[in-house]
Amino acid sequence: MAITWGTIKSLSLFFGPILLPKALAYYRSLRAAPSIHGIPIRPVPPNVSRALLILTLTTLIFLLSTLPPFAPTNIFTLTSSRLQISTDVLFTRLSTLRPLIPTDEILRSKISSIESRYLFFQFGPDVLTNCQFCKAEDPNSYLYYSLPSLLAPHLFNLCVLALVTSGLFTGKEAAMWRTTATLAAGAMMLIDTYFVATYDYKANARALRLEDIDFFFWKMRVWRGIGLAFVDGMLGWLLYLSSTNRAFLTPPSTAERVEASTRMLDVVRSKMSAMGILRNTINRDAELRARSQGYWVHEGRVMGELMQEREVVDGVRNALDGRINMATITADAETYAQSVIAPSQVPGMNGNI
Repeated sequence: MAITWGTIKSLSLFFGPILLPKALAYYRSLRAAPSIHGIPIRPVPPNVSRALLILTLTTLIFLLSTLPPFAPTNIFTLTSSRLQISTDVLFTRLSTLRPLIPTDEILRSKISSIESRYLFFQFGPDVLTNCQFCKAEDPNSYLYYSLPSLLAPHLFNLCVLALVTSGLFTGKEAAMWRTTATLAAGAMMLIDTYFVATYDYKANARALRLEDIDFFFWKMRVWRGIGLAFVDGMLGWLLYLSSTNRAFLTPPSTAERVEASTRMLDVVRSKMSAMGILRNTINRDAELRARSQGYWVHEGRVMGELMQEREVVDGVRNALDGRINMATITADAETYAQSVIAPSQVPGMNGNI
């Protein structure tokens, strides 16, 4: 049974108020993940830029394919003819607009019956012209013949998605969307095939005017191109958000955080070791030691003169008056000193090393 637009609208009205707030809340939580985990936003990586360029090109190609110049000719709309018009009159009108070509003669012999014209609006002129074994008495034969051309854009898009989500081509930033992209492309393929296979080709039996005819084949071409462009555009948007740490962020695992903390501690330890070596070198060299002592003597004299100025004294007094509790600062300093000294104390040695 075909799914009607009324059924889709009813389901949307029923499930929309339930699913939409949850979807928005989920999206906001994904957008807030970078700030929660303290990960900064970064520019688009070069490998993801290549993937975005390919997706942009394929999106434009699919959108351009929906334009009328790239669609097969619909001789009924071209000649403004009704469905019930005789075949000879139809092609006489067509010959006044443009010269007839060999495929037109083949099509003339294929749409002589009303049943074949119904199938013409379902599968398009190319299938009726080129299929040698198809018969109007067996409509499924047209479906079997049209499957390769029907699935060709989907398979092409699937190959493009496989390329842009390949870890070798775009790295792990795009590889995380490989399963999602494959499922979306497969769903598009199944939905397209389902609508074509379940279409009631006799729906045009009551069409008395040109405006009443359902040009299903040409409508599906437009919706197919828009759907494929939508899939590629959505994947590009998801790639942009995830690769720049704007959303859909996967927080680092415990092992990764431990490894990052260990590397940071190694860097700090290396800098402290270098500082110790530098201080040891300065203290052992007479000239460097003299220059260091001269600097600190000069620094102490300058700061002492600065602190004796009236403006500085008043500023410091205004800043400290009623804002700093010296007892608390003294207690904190003592606690800090004990925490620094305590690790160096050895039991049984009176607190001395």
